Amino acid sequence: MKLLVLGGTVFLGRHVVEAALAAGCEVTLLNRGNREPAFAAPVEALRGDRDGDLSALRGRHFDAVVDCSGYTPQQLQRSGDALRDQVAHYVFVSTISVYARFAPGVAYDETAALTASSEGYGGAKARAEEVIEAALPGRVTRVRPGLIVGPHDPTGRFTYWPLRLARGGTVLAPGRPQRPVQFIDVRDLAAWCVRLAMQRTGGVVHGVGPNGTMADLLDACIQVCNSDARLVWHDDTDLVRAGVSPWSGLPLWIPEADAEHGGMLLASNRRAIAAGLTTRPWVDTVRDTLVWARSVGPAAESTAAITPDAEAALLTATTHLPVENPDTA
Repeated sequence: MKLLVLGGTVFLGRHVVEAALAAGCEVTLLNRGNREPAFAAPVEALRGDRDGDLSALRGRHFDAVVDCSGYTPQQLQRSGDALRDQVAHYVFVSTISVYARFAPGVAYDETAALTASSEGYGGAKARAEEVIEAALPGRVTRVRPGLIVGPHDPTGRFTYWPLRLARGGTVLAPGRPQRPVQFIDVRDLAAWCVRLAMQRTGGVVHGVGPNGTMADLLDACIQVCNSDARLVWHDDTDLVRAGVSPWSGLPLWIPEADAEHGGMLLASNRRAIAAGLTTRPWVDTVRDTLVWARSVGPAAESTAAITPDAEAALLTATTHLPVENPDTA
């Protein structure tokens, strides 16, 4: 199969390329050429700009596209116009941020209401979905991932936790131990996107992993790191009062009562599983992410997460929950 990957050099895209090569695809990349990662087999590289020149695609035909780099409706309009008569199927990697809100404690599926806005990341992606579906009706898969994690993650969000637990000591654990957490290993998402392209599976699907808890994640980190860490769980209210930034200051933490985002990590993956999504155990993701992070050093760390000094101050200033996770206390 001839597969075109839009993007393909940073995070999800590079794993899509590797998965496609492993599946025996003939892979072509289109990007600006700012990065040139080494792949397991040769790939064709085309130069182009999602916001400008796509002439490199003129006259080229592909069996499928996996679009990892489209963010705006204008970009999807350009790629749709360029590929309308030259590709059989289009997999667009969107986001769960297209939804209008995430009510506290409420699980949701792909039928949830989309944001009406065209502004911001979620609004732009929502309108981009509409544009590419209109350009290639019936030939598009809209994949909506939540948090994507694993080796080569440029955000450092998930990576914060394996690195922090590896340091050991007293660890500030946000919220309550059984707070829902959800993410997907980038390699599982990438391999699945390639399969969707090969099978020409249409429709809208969440690209999210299984439901678990914050305690499950930190337990996995302790297991992988053989850590002596002691978890001290701190209430959402106290963390908010202390000025900790949700999601970035303490990665994967969102106050459960947040009216707009409290239920964000409660996406259903039933449709995805029915469409062939498989996911690896969390300990495997933690282990491989930690190995990669240690190999690249400070570049793997989050620049937004709280510093060790800030964590120590919070441990002293805030009130921990009276019931600690019995598995990690």
